[in-house]
Amino acid sequence: MALAGIYGPDDFGQPMHGRQAPLARRPVSAQERARALPMPSLEWTPEVERATAHLYERVKKVITPIEWPLMAPYIKAINELKRERDAVILAHNYQTPEIFHCVADIVGDSLQLAIEATKVKAGTIVQCGVHFMAETSKILNPAKTVLIPDSRAGCSLASSVTGADVRLLRERFPGVPVVAYVNTTADVKAEVDICCTSSNAVHVVESLNAETVIFLPDQYLAKYVASQTKVKIIAWKGACEVHERFTGDELRLYREADPMVKIIAHPECPPDVLAEADFTGSTAHMIDWVRTNNPARVVMVTECSMADNVQAELPDLEIARPCNLCPHMKRITLPKILDSLVYLREEVTIDPSIIDQARRSVERMINLKN
Repeated sequence: MALAGIYGPDDFGQPMHGRQAPLARRPVSAQERARALPMPSLEWTPEVERATAHLYERVKKVITPIEWPLMAPYIKAINELKRERDAVILAHNYQTPEIFHCVADIVGDSLQLAIEATKVKAGTIVQCGVHFMAETSKILNPAKTVLIPDSRAGCSLASSVTGADVRLLRERFPGVPVVAYVNTTADVKAEVDICCTSSNAVHVVESLNAETVIFLPDQYLAKYVASQTKVKIIAWKGACEVHERFTGDELRLYREADPMVKIIAHPECPPDVLAEADFTGSTAHMIDWVRTNNPARVVMVTECSMADNVQAELPDLEIARPCNLCPHMKRITLPKILDSLVYLREEVTIDPSIIDQARRSVERMINLKN
């Protein structure tokens, strides 16, 4: 079914707004220095080489021997500090291989990370992803310390809508339930009925048993959901700055060069891209599809690092990369993760009243039965 409508801030006489990340990373505060641990040595030594050799085996297909001596001291130090800080690292599929395969304890897409965040026993969570993911971990673990290595790691989708926008939508469409993609801020989650991820969006929409549903903020994911259900979808004019740059034309060129190539795409991509795909699904579903179908050559239409992470796991797979990097995900680096653990920076804080409201919409998603 086609979209029933699509709205944005301009439809309410509002300018584009959202969480704006500062241009410069703030310096270490006096409080952070007071609780700091000694900075570990970051020299490449025979001991470091031995301690990290098993980890390099995981990533040697995608990280060169020249790069590894620069990364390995950080990896060894981070893995030791995790134990000292009673910390666990959650990493999204878009994190680089040295993070995803070598220091992360839990990896996955947004839904997997949200579910696993509820099971964490450690007192500290280091979120290697973007800011809304760290907020989601804090929403689900209000008593734990949640750190993000760089609080400037934002998201074009999360910045495209606010809680005030949701209230205006409810005024315009009274009684219509509101679904928020997890790529939203805590204040948005506090205003909606239920959250979803790209892997469960259709299921969440249909679970509401409503003729019409407001779906925000990703207009392309909304269009994909509308194509998969009879529910009328009212969408928001947000888009992922990574996925919206892909085009159907570039994928047709891959197909012309190799008619046997398999194209798999994320539903945040525009409709002309999805029309060219052999499979459409979330990052977790894309990875599962590759493992199950074992194609000789595949085009993964999503953020670059996921292709690297899959390549590290499946070294014989040939992956063509129509590559778009997420500048926000790439703010998370090994040195910044180390800083987070040494200084316990940068801590994510949310107003308790917002946490209580937002948790309901996130937990409703997590508890939804298949």
